[in-house]
Amino acid sequence: MRVTICAVGRLRAGPEKVLIDDYAARFDRTGRSLGLGPLTLIDVEDRKGGGMTGEAVLLQKAVPQSARVIALDERGKLMSSPDFAATLARFRDDGTSDLAFLIGGADGLDPGLRAGADLSLSLGQMVWPHMLARVMLCEQLYRAAAILAGTPYHRA
Repeated sequence: MRVTICAVGRLRAGPEKVLIDDYAARFDRTGRSLGLGPLTLIDVEDRKGGGMTGEAVLLQKAVPQSARVIALDERGKLMSSPDFAATLARFRDDGTSDLAFLIGGADGLDPGLRAGADLSLSLGQMVWPHMLARVMLCEQLYRAAAILAGTPYHRA
């Protein structure tokens, strides 16, 4: 199952990019034998200033055709890491070939885009800068693959 993160804003060189690249490589390495990956990150940028609506159009274009969609949203479902791993496995086992995660810009995701997602997921009740949300999502994807592979990375 290919995994794509579609996010508003450009990821520039810096500590966030280093962490994202590291966790993405770990996910790809660990997930390959589990039928997970590769992980692709797609940045979209609304240069015309269309706000959430404009961002939604760009995000929809970035989502692979026929992908199941998970919207990251503070009002979404809270999950433990093992529950998140089980959710990924369930999508994979149900025959999902592409899974896309959506991360909005400063104002979040367009309500219509959120409503059309297969799942709305929260990284916690606090609001996170979208660059840190990318890092946290990449780490959780790697953690999920590690849980499914039975490695000792997740010790809880």
